[in-house]
Amino acid sequence: MITSPPRSRRTERTETSPYVDLTREEWSALRDRTPLPLTAAEVEQLRGLGDVIDLDEVRDIYLPLSRLLNLYVGATANLRGALNTFLGEAGNGHGTQRGTPFVIGVAGSVAVGKSTVARLLQALLALWPEHPRVELVTTDGFLYPMKELQERGLMSRKGFPESYDRRALTRFVADIKAGKDEVTAPVYSHLIYDIVPGERLTVRRPDILIVEGLNVLQPALPGKDGRTRVGLADYFDFSVYVDARPEDIERWYLNRFRKLRATAFQDPSSYFRKYTQVSEEEALEYARSMWRTINGVNLLENVAPTRGRATLVVRKGPDHKVQRLSLRKL
Repeated sequence: MITSPPRSRRTERTETSPYVDLTREEWSALRDRTPLPLTAAEVEQLRGLGDVIDLDEVRDIYLPLSRLLNLYVGATANLRGALNTFLGEAGNGHGTQRGTPFVIGVAGSVAVGKSTVARLLQALLALWPEHPRVELVTTDGFLYPMKELQERGLMSRKGFPESYDRRALTRFVADIKAGKDEVTAPVYSHLIYDIVPGERLTVRRPDILIVEGLNVLQPALPGKDGRTRVGLADYFDFSVYVDARPEDIERWYLNRFRKLRATAFQDPSSYFRKYTQVSEEEALEYARSMWRTINGVNLLENVAPTRGRATLVVRKGPDHKVQRLSLRKL
């Protein structure tokens, strides 16, 4: 009797899906003996408040991802070399590209753990000798200052796409991508819940730039003339969307708020210090209201719809552990 060979557990969601789905075990096997370069103490320093991550998670999920990104960086450099050859190599006015930074976008909801993912990728990618200079920028610095948000009536929409200076953010990444020697960005403080006046972050010709934020995968808005503009995500060479069920993210958000109330909110300079002066239940009711009216709405209306634009979707389970990954096929 002739039998068919066993099928791989690696699956595609539909025949027309641009993604291939992998289990945690299948993904982990792709690290190809990449050594684990971080210690438990270093992982702890990179971990976000309320996030659950350990050396096993780094080994199984983020080492394979750093290897994949290393391959992407090399392949992209080769492609740009081929383009330069085609255009004449000598920079003869046709826009040849030399030493163009590789740009990675990391998107996802508030409290889903995207900041930890971005910091881990920065630490791991910087250990590869081909690209030691890895910079991380969050889009928080491009939120409008609180005064301007109030004037625009956007305080209750903070974190929504319209609360950011999207033009300045896109120009910032475009300048880095163009190879400018030095590019600066505003600095945001979670303590004061606002842009820090007069403070700037400086980025100097990185090998890799990681851009982390809620809405980094948003498509560009059409111009007043109806023409499509170039958007932030158009400058990405690779993008990651950190995904989880909304009910899990809400629970993580409330847990993080509770922990912040016992730590950072105690600082006299904290914008949220007032929530340490009331009962825990009163404070948590405020946090629930924030989720129901702002963060949860933003997730459903703006953030989650961009998931399908990502190169890689990382899906977390209720315990914050990554369960499955979906990688866009070339």
